[in-house]
Amino acid sequence: MSNLKENGNLIKKTIQEGEGADLLLGPSSYSRRRQSEQSDNPDEQQYLNLVQKILTTGVERTDRTGVGTLSIFGAQMRFNLRASFPLLTTKKVFWRAVCEELLWFISGSTDAKVLQNKNIHIWNGNASREFLDRCGFSDREEGDLGPIYGFQWRHFGAQYRTCRDSYGTEGVDQLKQIIRTITTNPTDRRMILSSWNPVDIPKMALPPCHCLAQFYVSNNELSCQLYQRSADMGLGVPFNIASYALLTCMIAH
Repeated sequence: MSNLKENGNLIKKTIQEGEGADLLLGPSSYSRRRQSEQSDNPDEQQYLNLVQKILTTGVERTDRTGVGTLSIFGAQMRFNLRASFPLLTTKKVFWRAVCEELLWFISGSTDAKVLQNKNIHIWNGNASREFLDRCGFSDREEGDLGPIYGFQWRHFGAQYRTCRDSYGTEGVDQLKQIIRTITTNPTDRRMILSSWNPVDIPKMALPPCHCLAQFYVSNNELSCQLYQRSADMGLGVPFNIASYALLTCMIAH
């Protein structure tokens, strides 16, 4: 696996999309514009194409927020990380937050105050006293999100107590196992990183949206395929693309 750093890596990102808005560009003019721009930035263009597809063919659905969505199922995007990094520019992406949140996941933390202290407030809405009380978590301190991503990555199956507890070697350290397997048995087909733990879902302030990733090694290159059960195309997806691309690069190196 020593050539992983030299050869780079490839991420294959699979997402289910939701959320849309009105588009003022007609189909015919959009097609002409798309054809002229696809060669300039294919990574960005596939995202824009998918947004257009959702706006054109998406089905109206109700959701828990009451806002409603336009939704399609099983859409895919692929990003080649060998020579570039998929940080989209059509929408401003908070890069520092991408990095800090990923490191927060990797650390196993579930305390939103860790991010708040770094002036990153992307989890504030799900960590407020009002929100936690409304979800039935009145016994938790403000900021305690429950056994979300980081806890599942590093302590899957452990009994969650609070965000301040130390869990040591409790549960399964999925991330550590994946890295070890990549180096010792790279053809293994069980390199799965799962945030979806049905037992813990009721304890989470927000169930995981990007819930499963599979890693794959071929020709000394690392690929990652991500599945999202739910994805906000305008807000969350550009962030998630960058986050899992970064995770793939970090593991490969």
